[in-house]
Amino acid sequence: MITASKTVSVQSEPARTQIEVRGVDKVFATGGHDVVALQGIDLTIRKGEFVCLLGPSGCGKSTLLNAVAGFQPPSRGVILVDGQPVLIPGPDRGMVFQEYALFPWMTVAENIGFGLQIKRMSQTEIRERVETLLVKLHLQDFRNRYPKDLSGGMRQRVAIARVLALDSPILLMDEPFGALDALTRRTLQDELLRIWEEVGKTVLFVTHSIEESIYLADRVVVMTYRPGTIKRDVRVEMPRPRDGASAEFNRLKRDLAQLVMEEQQRFSQDEIRSVTAD
Repeated sequence: MITASKTVSVQSEPARTQIEVRGVDKVFATGGHDVVALQGIDLTIRKGEFVCLLGPSGCGKSTLLNAVAGFQPPSRGVILVDGQPVLIPGPDRGMVFQEYALFPWMTVAENIGFGLQIKRMSQTEIRERVETLLVKLHLQDFRNRYPKDLSGGMRQRVAIARVLALDSPILLMDEPFGALDALTRRTLQDELLRIWEEVGKTVLFVTHSIEESIYLADRVVVMTYRPGTIKRDVRVEMPRPRDGASAEFNRLKRDLAQLVMEEQQRFSQDEIRSVTAD
């Protein structure tokens, strides 16, 4: 791992390892031939860390995230959460997708409380937890609205609140702000950082945006184009809130852009070879 700055880190003391990926490969059989999506992934994430997976399309970011979630078991290797092998999805890992995945027939409050109903919590507990999250995510005035009445940013707030309601210690986020306009995206980034600092959850966050990864993360893990490997693990030690116009921010942005563009060029060359072969 390289250090991207000499500024004092926000992480004041070492924390225990919460997610550990050991020698993970993932191979998909498609059209009679194997596609190696991940190869030899080794990654350790400490409790309370905010880690971004960064890279071009096809580098296996979402595949790795889904493996940690328990949706797609690795072909080889092991993934541990709190020392236990990940075999299936579990309540210790909450997932936020790019698509909002809300129930259109439920109100905002009902969507947030849905998982708590499944857990058979008492109605008093559900009301209290939902109310807390409505306030925390500035949704209290929309509690009785339906998803069709909300903007994209509001829908994503509801999706995040629904995952937070389950109080999973780990948040897995697959480009949750990718479809939003720049202003809404920045607003939700700030909301996410505020909540992360308040509740101390571990976050593994997939993004294509170099600026987003620097703005959010303690560490940016740059992945290579297929097969997905870890090209560089960069610790971002700029204090928060981070200024996207600062010289330090832009130095790191240039460094990461070079790493990502090398992989993007490999992707483009692979696409050209594929078309030529056809």
